[in-house]
This record gives sequence, C-alpha cells and structure tokens, in this order.
Amino acid sequence: MLAPVGMAMALIVTAASIYSFSPRHVPPLQETRIPVDRMQLTTIERSKAGIVVAGELASILVSSDEGQTWKKATLSQDRQALITRIVFADPQRGIALGHEGWILRTEDGGLSWQEAHFDQANGEPLMSARQLPSGDWLAVGAFGRVLRSTDDGKSWQADPLPDLSDWHLNDIASSADGQQWLIVGEAGTALRSADGGQTWQVIEPFYDGSLYGAVHLGGARWVSYGMRGNVFTSADGGVTWTASSVPAPISLYGHALLPDGELLLVGQGGIVLSSRNDGRTLTIARREGRASLTDIVVSGDGRWLLSTDSGLQLRSPTAAHPNKNDGAA
Repeated sequence: MLAPVGMAMALIVTAASIYSFSPRHVPPLQETRIPVDRMQLTTIERSKAGIVVAGELASILVSSDEGQTWKKATLSQDRQALITRIVFADPQRGIALGHEGWILRTEDGGLSWQEAHFDQANGEPLMSARQLPSGDWLAVGAFGRVLRSTDDGKSWQADPLPDLSDWHLNDIASSADGQQWLIVGEAGTALRSADGGQTWQVIEPFYDGSLYGAVHLGGARWVSYGMRGNVFTSADGGVTWTASSVPAPISLYGHALLPDGELLLVGQGGIVLSSRNDGRTLTIARREGRASLTDIVVSGDGRWLLSTDSGLQLRSPTAAHPNKNDGAA
C-alpha cells in the first residue's frame, strides 16, 4: 500500500515543480490610486487641463474627466508645504501659493509647475493672488504681507500697501472687467480699489472678525464672507456694507457664482449656503457630514466638486434645493 501512495505523492510534487517554473500569464498590477477622497484639500479651480485641486504636502492634482480620475502635476521643486490657493489668470496661466512664501506658476493649465518664489526664513503663508489689468500680479498673505510680480509671476518682490496693518490678508478679488478690487482679511481688514488696483483705500471697518473671501456680483455689488456665518453685501463698490441674514453660524471659506446668478458659499459642518438675491439672505442648500468645505466648482453636468479638509466630495445639487424660492427677494 505504501508504494502506490509514495509514487502518487512523488508525481504530485513533480507536477507542482514543473508548474511553478513554467511560463504563465501574470495579471498586470493595479494602478496606484490617488486617495483624493481622503486628502486635506484647500483649493479647487478649473483650467484648460480640467479640474485642478491642491492641498497637503504640496499636492497638486489634475482631472481631465470632471473629477472621476486624477493624476499628479509635475513640480519643479517639491517643498512639501501646504498649498493654500490656486488662481488662474486664463485657462493656461496660473499661480499656486503656499506656506513659507511659496509660489509656483504654470503655463499649461496646471499639468506642470515651476517654482518662482520660496522664503524659508519667513514661513508665513501666502493666501491669495490675482493678476491686475496692468499685467502685474499681486499676492497677499499672513501679517499683511504683499508681494508683487512685474514679469508674469516669474519673480516676486515685497510691495506693502499704504496704510495697511499687519493683520492677515486672506483674499484678493476683482470685478469681471478688472476695474473694481477688494482685499479682505483678519479683524475686518478690507481695502478697495476703483482703478484697476493702481491705488487702494482702507474701508471703514464694518466687522471686527476675519473675512475669508469676497465675490463681485456685477455693477457695484459685492459680497464678503468670513467667520461664524458673517456675510455682508455692498451696493456701492465696497464703500459701505450691510449684514446679511444667515441661517447657520459657521465659518465660510469659498464660493461659486452660477450662471443664473445663484451664489453658493461653503464652510464648516459640510454646509453649502445658497442665495438668489445678491447675498442679502441665504438658505442651507446642503448639510452633509462634518468636513469643512474649503472651495467649490461646478462640473459640466451641474454637480458640485467640493474640496474639504478630509478629501474631495462630488455631490449632486438636485436634492439640495427643496425649495428653490427660499431666500428670494
């Protein structure tokens, strides 16, 4: 009995050995997935290359299919610093800002970036930038820091604005024609320009907390927003401001202005606020999860792409508007 069993085992071992060394098809390794849904993201924009998001550890990602798949952008220098804001002057040319005065520029819609400025000795972050009608770029940031570039973002020099304190500056925004400008920041800091950014005037304080953003609505109409659900509107080019009615005391960090005039503001607690009357009153369009929403763009099919402190979110607004007339004037 033992001989047949031993022979069978020998045959099995021999067959296994032959199989183990025989050529066979090896399935391809699964492509490494970028965990965009679990990353700290601070900014999201649209360019010629598609959707561009950025945030933690110098991450800049690009999607050419409306957020379905992502690839890493190429950086000439990886400082591992947090990217705070990406701004495009046109579909191809843009600026990325970060901590330690870091500035990168792109000429291909965000697929590749070249370092233009880095100040390791001064670690304060830059928060926002825009290109003025003159062609100069202006970047603003912590402790009243202002940098200017006269060569399309290739080099930067300090250029402090007159009568400006050392409060943090969080956003610089303009009208579509580039003539009206606002800079907003900490402790109600606000400056305006009515001549394309050539001269600036400090606005009489209308709020003593931080303002994180501003958006021009057309004509002389502006909205600014910031801490604890504070939203303000101006109908005279930013000279005077009126507090809006806001249903949630949350800090607001980003916005989107839709073609039909609807204004969306995003902030803490997964909340999206909506206004259809130039920001005078707002309603909760969506409340989902606990993430802080940092920025928003609208995809080609109308869905919202939201950058958050815990990853990218792709949401449909269909169920978010139970009453389209809420908050209308």
